[in-house]
Amino acid sequence: MNENPTVSKSTFRGTLIFILLLIVVFLFPDIWRYFKPIEKEQLSFHDTAFQKAVKDVQRDANRYKYKKKKKSRYSAPSKAFDPNTYSVEDWMNLGLSEKQAAVILKFAKRGIRSNEDLKKIFVISDELFALIKDSTHYATKNEYEFRTNTERFETKAVVKIDVNTATIDELMTVKGIGPFFAKQIIKLRDELGGFYAEEQLLEVWKMDQEKLQVIAPALLFTESKLHQLNINTATVEELKTHPYISWNLANSIVKLRSQNGRFKRIEDVKKSVLMTNELFEKLKRYLTID
Repeated sequence: MNENPTVSKSTFRGTLIFILLLIVVFLFPDIWRYFKPIEKEQLSFHDTAFQKAVKDVQRDANRYKYKKKKKSRYSAPSKAFDPNTYSVEDWMNLGLSEKQAAVILKFAKRGIRSNEDLKKIFVISDELFALIKDSTHYATKNEYEFRTNTERFETKAVVKIDVNTATIDELMTVKGIGPFFAKQIIKLRDELGGFYAEEQLLEVWKMDQEKLQVIAPALLFTESKLHQLNINTATVEELKTHPYISWNLANSIVKLRSQNGRFKRIEDVKKSVLMTNELFEKLKRYLTID
């Protein structure tokens, strides 16, 4: 006998309710998150990331303040001035190097007539120009010509300092020579036995061409006052004290004298293989056969 199974209403309802419950259970978390009120995140100062962010902001602010307060390498002039009359020391007080100041003095000799001329000088930066442009003043054409003629007259009347006899104080009266260079000049002068040409001053420690051009016109070089070495009587020790004579050259000169007898001419020292023509030209004024 075949029986047709039937589902009772109560069984059907129970099954449906069970299915709905399963659906609710699976979907409840998503539904809860959807309807849950959003809470604002609270940053705590004790939070590591927050502390780092605060420090970064403070560091950036300090860097900005440092850059803002960083002192300029240049100084503003204390009063109005004419760039044509400023000295090397005056320009150095504004922040330029000695070489840069010497460059400006070269332009000043030709005449700086306006701020436009001043700005064209390559050693004057935009920053320095901005500091000094409102403090400059320039002579009129007539005043400039009068001053130029006066300076020419005064230049002719200047008494030059003999570099081979001058004291430190006397050398310091020359524009561009301070205590340091005065001492260095006399130090080398004593070692050489005097100077015969201005180019020799380039052998002075820290002396350069720009400085030499400033001081040379006020110096006198007298060859008659050079200290000389007698190559017929000087020992190796005496000869090698001269900056231009090495020990080997001194020894070679003495050996030549021993082998060939007294030198008859100063040029005879050129028989030494160590004596070049260039060295002889530098040294000959310091040698004698008397």
